[in-house]
Amino acid sequence: MSVVRGALVKFGIRAYDKIKRTKKASELLQRNVLKKLLNRASSTAFGQQYQFDSITKSTDFIKVFQETVPLHDYDKIFDEWWHRLLRGEANICWPGKVAYFGLSSGTAGDSSKYVPVTDDMLKSMRRASANVFRGSLKLNFPVSFYGRQFLFLGGCTKLKEENGLYFGDISGINTAIGVPSWLEDITKPGKAISDIENWDDRLQAIVKEAPKWDLCCICGIPSWLQLMIERIVAHYKINTIHDIWPNLEVYVGGGISFDPYRKRFSQFTARSLRFIDTYYTSEGYLACQQNFNSQQSPMKLFLNNGLFFEFIPFDDNNFPNGSLAEQATCLTIGEIEENVDYALVLSTCAGAWRYRIGDTIRFVNKETAEIVITGRTKHFLNVCGEHLSVDNMNQGILRLEQFFGASMPEFTVKAVGIGNHFEHHWYIGCDKLNLNEKKVAEKLDQFLAELNDDYQTERRDNLLRSIQVKLLPLSTFFDWQAGQGKLGGQNKFPRVMRDELFEDWKAFLTTKGLI
Repeated sequence: MSVVRGALVKFGIRAYDKIKRTKKASELLQRNVLKKLLNRASSTAFGQQYQFDSITKSTDFIKVFQETVPLHDYDKIFDEWWHRLLRGEANICWPGKVAYFGLSSGTAGDSSKYVPVTDDMLKSMRRASANVFRGSLKLNFPVSFYGRQFLFLGGCTKLKEENGLYFGDISGINTAIGVPSWLEDITKPGKAISDIENWDDRLQAIVKEAPKWDLCCICGIPSWLQLMIERIVAHYKINTIHDIWPNLEVYVGGGISFDPYRKRFSQFTARSLRFIDTYYTSEGYLACQQNFNSQQSPMKLFLNNGLFFEFIPFDDNNFPNGSLAEQATCLTIGEIEENVDYALVLSTCAGAWRYRIGDTIRFVNKETAEIVITGRTKHFLNVCGEHLSVDNMNQGILRLEQFFGASMPEFTVKAVGIGNHFEHHWYIGCDKLNLNEKKVAEKLDQFLAELNDDYQTERRDNLLRSIQVKLLPLSTFFDWQAGQGKLGGQNKFPRVMRDELFEDWKAFLTTKGLI
């Protein structure tokens, strides 16, 4: 039966692949997407206020759109528009009534955001998911691969209901209502387990059922998948996860960089998994890795899937002191340059308009619209001109792992003022706590200077003093998130600590006797 099912699934993916291939230029695709979005939303309250009908009649309608519609962050669009959706009002920013809301916080300690999830957005996300599996054809897996099972480790699928509106993690919403019926049989852990609200209880149920499944693919945020695999290996006293799932071949990641987790994963697998990176957010499914023969490959933006992209150069002109300038430069896909960091702006089929999602990206191939995620606008360290990105931090940690032969999948850092100078205080989850912290700090400082010229300059001029490192048990980071109510789903640990969160973090470490 699994062979027949695998043949049918693979045939369906091949057919979809032929239908979806396109040679249209990126600029034309995005132009068509924006025109469709504006036409669909022209009769909404938002569309009427900003005269979408008039905008679409202009020859240069993209420029008029940018001049007419202001940039929004979450607070601005929620206070002016989205709060009305929570009252059940219809036709506000997108046609119809919104029934589902993704609870998005991103990192531990942030308050929840209510991001509307429309039927059109769910369709967009399903199309993007299909594109991910279209890519698997390039890996030349046999028919038997497609007849096995897939594990999606996302948020709870038992959505919270209030006055006919439903709230949950975007991955939970998608799993609850977005999985086609013909895929339910091969999608694990299944509704009964996915409905369990408590993360630890859900994880315990997965551990119990794990030997019954024949998985070929696992999907989810690296930190939670890593924890799941470690629990299974420890519970059954086996060497690697392949002792339970011998046919496991693929890991589909997303949300955060996999690089810091790569070494830790290798300790619990008998062979390397084929890694497929994705860019999956509450606001939309934005991109997917195309070159599946590389462990470190950029992702191609989905330019024809209900999402219109704009890009703000992430520099001191547009973000003085870390805040968006009043007259920020906003570029389209045809105007960007390679190897420049951009803050990402979205207009979507869920009623987000010129919405800054807080991520920064860099184009590595302009022609193919392939990007890498470099961090968050609030998670850059730039207190004295060092311009240190999360990507720099990830690469620095990777070099530390290679130098010391240790696993360091979790970390966070805070810039601390020392008189007229600053220090970067690093907290690193490590499986070798007997390492000399001073030596670790010296090597990390060296690696960051090699990766970032601005960092090297500020260190040389002594505006940025030598960094401090504290090595912590890996469990510390999970325990902290548990205390914040941020276990599982799309929740991520903050790579850069804000002031108010940092005080809580230090108090937590103090109570644990770790500092």
